[in-house]
Order: sequence, then C-alpha cells, then structure tokens
Amino acid sequence: MPWSPWLLRVVVALGITWILDGLEVTLVGSVAGMLGDPRTLHLSESQIGFAASAYLFGAIVGALVFGRLTDSLGRKKLFLVTLAVYTGATLATAFSWGFWPFVFFRALTGAGIGGEYSAINSAIDELMPAHLRGRVDLTINSTYWLGAGLGSASTLVLLNPNVLPPSLGWRVCFALGGLLGFCILFVRKHVPESPRWLLLHGREKEAEAVVAGIEAEVERSLKKPLPPAPEPRPLQVHGTVGFGTIARVLFQRHLRRSCLGLSLMVAQAFAYNAIFFTYALILGRFYGVPSDKVGLYLLPFAAGNLLGPIVLGRFFDTVGRRQMIALTYGVSGILLCVTGYAFMRGWLTATTQTALWCCVFFVASAAASSAYLTVSELFPVELRGMAIALFYAVGTAVGGLAAPAIFGALIQTGERVQVFRGYLVGGALMLLAALVAALFGVPAEGKSLEALAEDPSLGKRLREPAHA
Repeated sequence: MPWSPWLLRVVVALGITWILDGLEVTLVGSVAGMLGDPRTLHLSESQIGFAASAYLFGAIVGALVFGRLTDSLGRKKLFLVTLAVYTGATLATAFSWGFWPFVFFRALTGAGIGGEYSAINSAIDELMPAHLRGRVDLTINSTYWLGAGLGSASTLVLLNPNVLPPSLGWRVCFALGGLLGFCILFVRKHVPESPRWLLLHGREKEAEAVVAGIEAEVERSLKKPLPPAPEPRPLQVHGTVGFGTIARVLFQRHLRRSCLGLSLMVAQAFAYNAIFFTYALILGRFYGVPSDKVGLYLLPFAAGNLLGPIVLGRFFDTVGRRQMIALTYGVSGILLCVTGYAFMRGWLTATTQTALWCCVFFVASAAASSAYLTVSELFPVELRGMAIALFYAVGTAVGGLAAPAIFGALIQTGERVQVFRGYLVGGALMLLAALVAALFGVPAEGKSLEALAEDPSLGKRLREPAHA
C-alpha cells in the first residue's frame, strides 16, 4: 500500500503516545528544581530521582499487564484504556499534597504509558506497509521529543514566578498534560482494530470488512486503484497463546532475537533515563541555571532528538537494519563517553554542555527508536504485544529503573567525577549493544511481518496447536 492520508491519520492518532510520554518526562525534569522549593512539595534531589524511578516502575508493571491484555482483548480496546489511565493519573498528579502521593500518581501515570507502548507499537507495525515500516516507526518514536519540546516551552511560561506563583505553576503543568490526553481519546476511537489480530482470533468477516474499508478510503484519497495484493499467506488461528508458548518462542526458537532486543532496550533505557530525568539537576547544581530557565536548554536538546530519527530513519529501510542499528548505537556510546569526560574536566558551560548533548542524542535518538522497532517487528502476531511489553519491562527494569535514583544520588555529591562514572556506564552499555546488533541483527527491511515469521533463514513461524 502506498503512503496515503489514511496512514497519516493513523500515525497521528497513535503516535500521540510518544508526545505524551515526552511531555510527561520533560515536565518532571523541568519542574525538578522547583519541587525542592519549600513553597511546593519541598523534595530533595534523591526524592526527585526516586519519583522518576517510581514512574518507570509503574511503566514496567503497566507494560506487562496491558501487554498481555493487548494480545487477548485487541489493540484498539487497550490503546483507549491505557490512554484513559494516563489521563486520569496525570490530572491526579496536579493535586499531589506530599512526597508519597506524588510518587503514587507518578507510578500510575507510568502504568498508562507503559501499557501504551505495547498496544501502540503492535497496532502501528500491523497497519504500516513493509517498505515504509522502518522510517515510519522511527519517526513516530521521535515524536517523544516533540512532546519534550512542548513541555519545555510550556514551563518557560508556567514556571515563571511573574506569571504564576511557584506553588501553582507546577500543578498547572501536569493538569495541561492530562487535558491533552483527554482530547486525544476522541481521535483514537476512529482508528480500526488490527486486521491481523482479528484473523488470529478467527474473526475473518470483521478483518475483511476493516481491510475493505481501508482500501476503499485510500483509493478515494489517491484517486486511483491500489496495486494488486501479493499472494495470500496461511495464518493459523491461535487465539491467545499461553505463557509456556511465549517462553518457548522467545527463549528457544528466537533466542538470538531475544538477546538482540534485550541488549538494545537495556542500553537505551539506561542512557536516556539516567541523563534526561536528571538533566535539570545537572544544569542547576553545576551550572547555576534557575529552574524557570531550564526549558531554554531542553528545547534545543529536544530538537536534536526529534530530528535524529527523522533524518536517519530512511536509512534503516535502505541501508539496512543491522548496519544502522550497530552504527547508531556505537557512535552514541563513543560520543557519550567523550562528552562525559569534557563535563568532568570542567571544560563546558551550560550552553556548550547542551550543544554536545544535542549531537550525542541526534544519533542516540535514532538508536533508541530502533530498539522499539526491533522488538515489535521480529516476533509473531500471536504474542507481539506481550513480547514488546516483556522487553520494554526487562530493559527498563535493568537499564532504567535505578538510573534516575542513582544519578540523583551522584549529582547530590556535587562531584563531577562521580557523575562521569555514571556516564561511562551508559556509554559502555551502548557500545555493547552495538556489538550484539552487529552479530545478531536481522535484515528485516522491506519484509512483511509474516515473511519475518516464516522465513526459515530468520526463524520458523510459531506452530502450536490452536487454542479454543
């Protein structure tokens, strides 16, 4: 299927997930300094780092719970439910009255976002044409940074004490995030269920109706008939597969793919969660940037992260997945270590620190986006949602859950060398992931999801007795 206005609407409706996530993380990062003010929640740097870890813990739990439901109940139901959870929890965060309520609402917000990853990645890959899947997926993931930019821009006004008092500004930030999520619910309801998921559950007539409706709308918008469909492929009806089957597929039949997905997710989770969740603390403690000015430095940082996948994304479909994943992870790891060393030596200002992070994460953003693409396209439709959830959960738990708390504690020491050691760990993980990608990477560019599951050279498709 060629690119069309219908595909664009799907991308916008589903890609809003990453905008919301970017908005969430940026709001917390930007208000981090203000949350320590006695006029607000009066949190310490360690408590702010702990709250960030609570958000990630909630995302892990949400990914596992909602990921399972995504495979059993359908993509559409879950991407509506998870957005509703996010919206309610974010609004509740605006009314936090102390440290523990703030932590609880942050964890609940994370649960909604974690669930979104499984439902949305599954739906996007199952609705995108194979020849565009790589660049579209990376571009959608990059919109996280559009949300980050919006969050940064909003804090310049909302955290300005001349506009709103400190006790109120941070609450309005979270309330606006919740209201945005509520508006997106009305856009999401027009996105159809995945035909692949419907077929898997034996709902053939519904799947045919969805596909016929999509084709008719695309032909009307393009004003020409679609090219002939390829030869059909057999699909065995499985319904919802059990955890035993999931374990056999992930850790026996597709062990190499599992090692690849896990290494990519762990590395990017540590690098991003460690640095971005605590960037406002770095600017405040080591460069003296006031909390209401942090957004000025996060805006160019977000722009670099947004442009990276957009500029580099097409090469994942043309040059190839394995080559580009290994290259982006490797370059990111080297640049991360070099920039961390310059920080330790005191060679940088707040401006030059931000400029160097922009260069690092221009590449690292494409690398991180390719991790989500990898874990969503390399496993059968029977367990795609759960596979995404599992790799996201394990990767975030191992690579990202403790990272904000650890870096918060390192920053609180006030010693640059301690922070540099944390950056070295992040760089080493990215370099290790690059090596794994070079060894285990799958040439998935241009191949349909069914071809990836059936190709004997890539791993046979799941073939288990059908479940009632």
